[in-house]
Amino acid sequence: MTAAFAKTGIYMRLSRDDEKAGESTSIERQRIILHNFVSEHGGVIIDEYVDDGWSGTNFDRPDVKRMLDDAQSGKIDTIVVKDLSRFGRNYIQVGQYIDYIFPAYGIRFIAINDNVDTSDRCSAAMDMMPIMNVFNEWHAANTSKKIRAVLEASQRSGKYTNWNYPYGYKAGTDENRTAVIDEEAAKVVKRIFNLRIEGNSCGTIARILTDEGIPNPATYFTKLDGGKWDRPCSPFWWASTVTGILSNPTYVGYTVQHKTTSVSYKNHKVIRIPESERIIKENAHEAIVSREIWDKVQEINKSVSRGKTDKSEKIHALSGLLVCADCGKKLKLKTTKHTYKNSEICKCSFACRTYTDLGKKYCSSHSISEREIESVIIKDVQAMLNAVIIDEDKARENFIRERARSSEQNRYSDERQLKANKNRIAELDKLIQTAFEDRVLKNMPESVCIGLCDKYQKEKQILEAEISETEKRLSNASKDEEEVDEYIRRLKLYGNCESLTRETCLQLINFITVGEENEFDGGRSIHIYYQLINDGNMK
Repeated sequence: MTAAFAKTGIYMRLSRDDEKAGESTSIERQRIILHNFVSEHGGVIIDEYVDDGWSGTNFDRPDVKRMLDDAQSGKIDTIVVKDLSRFGRNYIQVGQYIDYIFPAYGIRFIAINDNVDTSDRCSAAMDMMPIMNVFNEWHAANTSKKIRAVLEASQRSGKYTNWNYPYGYKAGTDENRTAVIDEEAAKVVKRIFNLRIEGNSCGTIARILTDEGIPNPATYFTKLDGGKWDRPCSPFWWASTVTGILSNPTYVGYTVQHKTTSVSYKNHKVIRIPESERIIKENAHEAIVSREIWDKVQEINKSVSRGKTDKSEKIHALSGLLVCADCGKKLKLKTTKHTYKNSEICKCSFACRTYTDLGKKYCSSHSISEREIESVIIKDVQAMLNAVIIDEDKARENFIRERARSSEQNRYSDERQLKANKNRIAELDKLIQTAFEDRVLKNMPESVCIGLCDKYQKEKQILEAEISETEKRLSNASKDEEEVDEYIRRLKLYGNCESLTRETCLQLINFITVGEENEFDGGRSIHIYYQLINDGNMK
């Protein structure tokens, strides 16, 4: 090493990967080494720069930026680190700093353990520096690979590796950190599922919980944490929060891990892993809701009906379930008020949304009163229930026959779409390969190559998710008898009704097509598509 240095900045870094890999290179240990070194060489430390918990492959670190600002302003003229790997593990960027950026600012750079000192560029250590930087990056890549393997192995063995638990659960004390029910929050979770089964939308459920002053998950966790988390929390429940709870399989005893990953050890962009590749364990912990309730809610979530609340924050029993038989748009609920003998009477009817929004040029009204459509539905449901009561075996055979006919139509459509999606993925793979080859041959700029590959990869991930869902539907197509048995159970539970409720409609009906009224005889075509029997396809 050459002469003393007056204005010195010492830099220290420790990443979580270093800790997991067992490296004994704590911030305090680095500080002692650096202080002793500067003191022995008669230097003066102007400031310390510490990035604790940052990867060496990421140069977007707060104290690296602060150190460069100080170097540019002349506050420091020397930077000392324990070794090159503490400064960074990206050989290209480390080389850029040492060979270009630091010399531009007149900065002397010293890496103690590697004998690197830029004031003596003819030394053997400076000659070896590119090789050391490459090795440091290889070490980062190798460490990342090992940590990912250990993490995945832990997940497959049943260990819960996420730091936080879903609302309604807390960490267990066993070695697998098995989720344990938090009774106070679990009551709210059960209520959310029950409110959804009753036909309430996610937005309505959020308003109910907010109005009752129930703390949302973020507020609740902050309270449990004793206020250590200083991030401000909104006091309100949001529809997205409710939706997340209703779609989280944790509540029926599943753990789903390995849902996201990063592009690489250098590119930390988070990408979602296809459902087929996630690590799922059944009966991993005690469930908060039963499988029956879970299945009901998922069916409601997949329903063509989303339902809209009226001014009184209620959803009509048939909201979103009625469809125009001609244009395929949903029928819109209309409420008219009349005064009769000093009393205000409200009458409800449904009309085609295309007609109400755009006029008769585009579709006819398809208007039908609430009383008429409810009467048709109740009579049809009761007729099916009576058939079951009279001869359940015969009714069951008819239901199986109808379901098989409907399933065959859907199967043909699914198989055709599955083939198209697989062909498109094959095309995308060829496009990605071509883009890489053009980049290697320098026929394409790097930015264009990255942009195209990112675009193709995103489309591929969407198609893979669609393929997984389609294959799942096709594999379940053989469960006709089980589905019919479930429908008969529901029919016995809900079929003997004198009026329609939202829950009854969502449990029994998929959607209903309504034709235009015949001007000659007043008749019209109304087709009811029932859940589990003849789901049908909307236009």
